[in-house]
Amino acid sequence: MTDLSSGAGTSGDHAPLGIAFTLSGVDELTFTRILRDLMRDPAFRRPLQVQAQEPRPGAAARLTLVFHPQDQALAAAATQRLKTLLLRHEVQVDDIIVPGPT
Repeated sequence: MTDLSSGAGTSGDHAPLGIAFTLSGVDELTFTRILRDLMRDPAFRRPLQVQAQEPRPGAAARLTLVFHPQDQALAAAATQRLKTLLLRHEVQVDDIIVPGPT
């Protein structure tokens, strides 16, 4: 998992934001395949970061796309790409949490 406070691979003084995808019912093998495809896809390159939480008993898998506010356009495109990638693996997204204005 990436430390959001480090700002690794990003620039600017703004706190990072994250778009979190909860993937209920995804097994470890499918999750591994999704991560493999995600890491090979240029849509998820720096300055974006991906945090991954593998599926565990009682806890759904989760992917979070982390970005700084100035990278919001890249994050929006990567979000659409992630949705497509998940559909390819026949994964239903149960919950998406998108940061809003504060």
